Amino acid sequence: MVLRTLQPRVLDLATRHPVVMVTGPRQSGKTTLCREVFPGKPYVSLESPDEREFALTDPRGFLARFASGAILDEVQRAPELASYLQPMVDADPAPGRFVLTGSQHFGLRQSLSQSLAGRAAIVELLPLALDEIRRFPNAPAGLDATLWTGGYPRILDRGLPAQEWLGGYVATYVERDVRQILNVGDLLAFQTFLRLCATRAGQLLNLSGLGAECGITHATARQWLAVLESSYLTFRLPPLHANLGKRLIKTPKLYFYDSGLLCYLLNIRDAGQLAVHPLRGAIFEGWVVAELLKHHRHHGVVPQMFFYRDRSGSEVDVVIERGADRLLVEIKAGMTPSPDVFEAPDRVGRALAAASGLPSRAAVVYAGAESQTRSAGALVSWSDTDRFPWMAPPPQ
Repeated sequence: MVLRTLQPRVLDLATRHPVVMVTGPRQSGKTTLCREVFPGKPYVSLESPDEREFALTDPRGFLARFASGAILDEVQRAPELASYLQPMVDADPAPGRFVLTGSQHFGLRQSLSQSLAGRAAIVELLPLALDEIRRFPNAPAGLDATLWTGGYPRILDRGLPAQEWLGGYVATYVERDVRQILNVGDLLAFQTFLRLCATRAGQLLNLSGLGAECGITHATARQWLAVLESSYLTFRLPPLHANLGKRLIKTPKLYFYDSGLLCYLLNIRDAGQLAVHPLRGAIFEGWVVAELLKHHRHHGVVPQMFFYRDRSGSEVDVVIERGADRLLVEIKAGMTPSPDVFEAPDRVGRALAAASGLPSRAAVVYAGAESQTRSAGALVSWSDTDRFPWMAPPPQ
């Protein structure tokens, strides 16, 4: 397994906090990361029926075995443990004592905020970002292969056929996790909902429309989407709210964390199909947005990321609020940039600067091979997204 970008951050947090929580989707590498970073700690997985029953029926007895600390894997299976960890770490707040992992962040964050507030540091390990994919000897070559393969570590670590592995991943998720969380009776309707979400990736979220096409209510669609988000399959990119005296779009956009999973749900069974696929632009846009999110999260930074669109037609795909300035990111799936490629970020940047006084910088990510620094901004090749300074520079 390759070194994960998040590893130094986890080690650093463990020097100051008695509990470190690593969340993220199933199969994102949480267990491997924690066991490599803390090889001397006892390890127990709550996926094991015996361990889970012990933790649920006798939590004090379960934790008594780990007086010096441990790695507790998939703790969403026994969320009540957080309440019993609190007095233990209060009595002995040694840094890095307990390391927890979990795959459903909504319930976990609620449990931790109630029981371990001020005691636990939380980080997110998402599927592999481009810089991590490059560390594998069999990393996919070219943009389309990268989009199609995605970033789940097991695929690259073992050289598995991506779509075959992802098919099993989706089946396992639908058949087990969804039943546990939602008690879904009609699995076919949920599968249809998941695939419809894929066809709308990169678009404004319309829950009523999704629900109508699946034959479910708006409330059910909202609940199902919340489960996809809490399981780190999808996320929403919120619109930027700015006092510009304009009517701004207030609906979020829907994206998938992993482009390989998105390709599977869109029934793209070969990387070669991407060159002419009608949704290639949306797939590429989603991949870039997810890369920006991973770049921040894997460095332990909570990104201030939005999109901008007003009703006059001005639009920028991503706005990153960086404190001293804004970075306006436009995403183009073509290999050749058009002459007016910086026109939209320039127009939006001037409007935002006039309203707030905050300067804006522009970056255009495209599918071509060459990155350039231009007077209007940075032209960034897809292959350089892992090298560009998306985050604000550290204070001097």
